[in-house]
Amino acid sequence: METLQSVVKLGARLSDNGTHCEFRVWAPSAARLAVRFVRGGESDPTDFQMTREESGYFSTSLEASAGDRYFYIVDHNKPVPDPVSCYLPEGVHGPTEILDHANFPWTDANWSGLDLRDYIIYEVHVGTFTPEGTFDGIIKKLSYLKDDLGVTVLEVMPVAAFPGNRNWGYDGVSPYSVQASYGGPAGLKRLINAAHEMGIAVMLDVVYNHLGNEGNYLRMFGPYFTDKHKTPWGDAVNYDSEGCAGVRDYIVQNALHWIRNYHLDGLRLDAVQTIHDDSPQHILAEIQSEVQSFARESGRRICVIAESDENDVRLVRPPNLGGFGLNAMWSDDFHHAVHALFTGEREGYYQDFGDVQQIAHALREGYVFQGEHFQFWGGPRGTSAQEVPLAANVICMQNHDQVGNRANGERLAALTSPAQRKAAAALMLLAPHTPLLFMGEEYDEAAPFQFFTSYGDPQIIQAVRSGRREEFKQFRWDEVPDPQDPATFERSRLNWNLVTPDSETLKWYRALIELRKKFVIPGERRCQVKIVKVKGSEVLIMKVPAADAKLAVMVSFPGPQSSADVDGMQDLKNWNKLLFAADQRCAVAVYAAP
Repeated sequence: METLQSVVKLGARLSDNGTHCEFRVWAPSAARLAVRFVRGGESDPTDFQMTREESGYFSTSLEASAGDRYFYIVDHNKPVPDPVSCYLPEGVHGPTEILDHANFPWTDANWSGLDLRDYIIYEVHVGTFTPEGTFDGIIKKLSYLKDDLGVTVLEVMPVAAFPGNRNWGYDGVSPYSVQASYGGPAGLKRLINAAHEMGIAVMLDVVYNHLGNEGNYLRMFGPYFTDKHKTPWGDAVNYDSEGCAGVRDYIVQNALHWIRNYHLDGLRLDAVQTIHDDSPQHILAEIQSEVQSFARESGRRICVIAESDENDVRLVRPPNLGGFGLNAMWSDDFHHAVHALFTGEREGYYQDFGDVQQIAHALREGYVFQGEHFQFWGGPRGTSAQEVPLAANVICMQNHDQVGNRANGERLAALTSPAQRKAAAALMLLAPHTPLLFMGEEYDEAAPFQFFTSYGDPQIIQAVRSGRREEFKQFRWDEVPDPQDPATFERSRLNWNLVTPDSETLKWYRALIELRKKFVIPGERRCQVKIVKVKGSEVLIMKVPAADAKLAVMVSFPGPQSSADVDGMQDLKNWNKLLFAADQRCAVAVYAAP
């Protein structure tokens, strides 16, 4: 049974018989608001006036059916889409199409989701993951993800409608919609339904810290933004200033919309450190409270994971202890420590990393900086990690940010040796933390993942070009590909010809994931980590689980250590060596207890 909070109350909602539609929108800034249907051949369209309700809402009920398209007319201004558009088939400036969510033939009634402990996340960008660049294209690869690789969760980068056909998704301007060029709402539902049939959970990346510029008409309707707080994108989303109640409802209902109408198993909240809220209940806590209430009522397991670079325990601390109660958070320090050590890069935020002890620290405790001075910030960073279960730390070696926010989008395959990449994968996949893979890393994808856009506004195009060049000055990357050039997007597509049965890296990842499912997932989520010296090299040894170790990972920096050297170490004497790789830059071995 659904509570009032579980039902999305905004937008266009069809009657049970599908012949009428109730329109409801929050528009406290408007004096008048009307619905205008878009029908071919009409030279003199009719506007249907809406009734103003309390708290700035407008509503009306009109004869309409699924597939009809409409605009809103706000105070005699130009026609604009509904802020709660579920589908914009003609783009972000075009009309909203009425959608009947009840009409999809779901077959996942027996699917209830996964516990966080079972998560092995695989992040994809819809447009570049397959040659088709669509949700249906991803469906064709689900058997590969499940059977050939073994991941358990598909994380989809943002799909909310954005300008044009090429974008990472973080410039979306219509939070309830699904990008038409990806396959629209029906395509996303087909993907999620197919994934559930195969036992794969699906998470969606959602952006509640800002909206893009081109096609963003929210200011016409109400105080969606406030100058009380500033973000890298300008005025912050209004979660705590005058008129914020309608904004908070808009966002909370959005989270429920994705989970309820699309059967999603979780949400990844983008860059929550840029969400500013001084309210008694933070918007993140409110989102989680409503999502978990719906999860309990529907008998589903739903995870809400936050991305943040602040190492802030409040994200996962229970609400009764002053936290937001989220299920997990991205922890960047593991990535930064390994990347800096393996590549030698020390620019930007990498200037605070590069010590093997930091890798051990991140493995033992989840993240490195827990209030210490962070040179890149010029001040302290982080809080104590003692309250954060290791499984609540999502770690990676590559993701869309760490690859795509390099000027040329180089992957680790272009920056590190094969043994280094295998070592990083072993630590990530066999650690007690929650691992995340970025599409293609498991077979050493050679194509870069670059930043691409397809704006139509010349001023925004130039601003983005200039902004990218300015962003990379601190990294001394002089050559910056043009985000607007279609070739930048095409270079970023995966090359599936590289995926072969003989791929050594793919076999390595598959073996690690099998070991994770057998020993790490069901075990105690702690680990023992120490660093020893062997013939002048530092050797990190991680044993999992901590109480009764079944697996050990040995990584030698820089390497190589011979197999005999490592096997003879007292820590691993008589252990069974399962995997081994070495070159002049690194050596790695994975052992099972005797």
